[in-house]
Amino acid sequence: MILAENILRNAEKHRISRNRIYKSKTTKFDGKVVECDSFPSPIGTICQIECDDKTYVTGEIIGFKENKNIIAVHEMNANIILGSTIKVLNSSNDIEVGPQILGRVVDAFGKPIDGGDDNIGLNELWPINGKNINPMNRKPINEVLDVGIRAINSLFTVGRGQRLGIIAGSGVGKSILLGMMTKFTNADVVVVALIGERGRELGNFVSEILNDESRKRTVTVAVPADKSPLLRIKGAERATSIAEYFRSKGKNVLLIMDSLTRIAHAKREVGLALGEQPTSKGYPPSVISMIPSLIERTGTGSKDEGTITSFYTILADSDDTNDPVVDTARAILDGHIVLSRELAQLGIFPAIDLNQSLSRVMNSIVSDEHQNKSEIIKKFYSIYQENKDLVLMGGYNQGQNADIDSALINWPKICELIKQNYKVKSDFNSSYESLNKIN
Repeated sequence: MILAENILRNAEKHRISRNRIYKSKTTKFDGKVVECDSFPSPIGTICQIECDDKTYVTGEIIGFKENKNIIAVHEMNANIILGSTIKVLNSSNDIEVGPQILGRVVDAFGKPIDGGDDNIGLNELWPINGKNINPMNRKPINEVLDVGIRAINSLFTVGRGQRLGIIAGSGVGKSILLGMMTKFTNADVVVVALIGERGRELGNFVSEILNDESRKRTVTVAVPADKSPLLRIKGAERATSIAEYFRSKGKNVLLIMDSLTRIAHAKREVGLALGEQPTSKGYPPSVISMIPSLIERTGTGSKDEGTITSFYTILADSDDTNDPVVDTARAILDGHIVLSRELAQLGIFPAIDLNQSLSRVMNSIVSDEHQNKSEIIKKFYSIYQENKDLVLMGGYNQGQNADIDSALINWPKICELIKQNYKVKSDFNSSYESLNKIN
């Protein structure tokens, strides 16, 4: 009921254009999706639905079928009955944005949930589905971005405006790595989207990861796992729109989305509810098309605009890096960091797997010397991983192979290069110096 009142108040405040107030009645409800008699409103329209106890919940039109409007309900366990009244609240696809949102934590509808003033005072609008940029007008990625993490700065250098995936199974350190990036990355604005994760992590993120200085430039959009799938998708779209708005103002934005997999799960629920046919691992085609459209909204802007450097966490279920979501994201992103459970078990954090990780823009933004040095380190890492069992079993004698000897000698130095305390920043120059210490 509070959510419905908040949406209605915002609609009245900004006088969102709607010539008529459409009403309808529910004809079917399966616990998540309502069908009602049709009325002319586009997909994405927010509706108010009356419950049996005379309270109200909100829902969103997600499709049309056999002269019926299909509405996904935002609230879990809504007490909706046949014949419940449905009224249009908001048919606009614009969201409220502005610099006043910096330092705040909001939900999928932009409502503050950090205990601060409910009236943020936003007075600008931005389409929740973004604004198209001609790809020919995008600026090239030609500037190094210091993320404050030694292994990434030295071996997988990130460019300002790059889109990067962080791929790992559960419990391998994705959240710690994201927290380090949030604190250490050199960006004007940081937008963090915590989508579909544990509610406990939200409080921990704000209290432990964000200090007073970093909080002033950070916007957090939080939609925990217990919220409806539509709210999880809307939270991801809102975070991306906020990042686009600040990019249009010439800001260099860091967008961190945790996690892309949970957004794909939410889209899968919506797609199956609409009757789409499942494909690999139950994902309907709409999921595979949603991922590129969301990711492509980030990156560099056109002339006089800033950039959005985006990091997406991707959960590899059972450490399977060939999952459909992982495959699709890896194909569209400008690189990926894969975290290794084996390194995590050895106490090496961040547990970055040098064999499987990749930065597609590194070659064009670092010197040839830097690139060659990083390739040597990756070669030593690969040789060590391939031969460590042979060495441990005593099947190798020193001096038989020069590359294996070099890999064994340098392995402690490589571990030292990767390993980093989550409270300590390593800037780009010091990271490069650490790289050069390995012979």
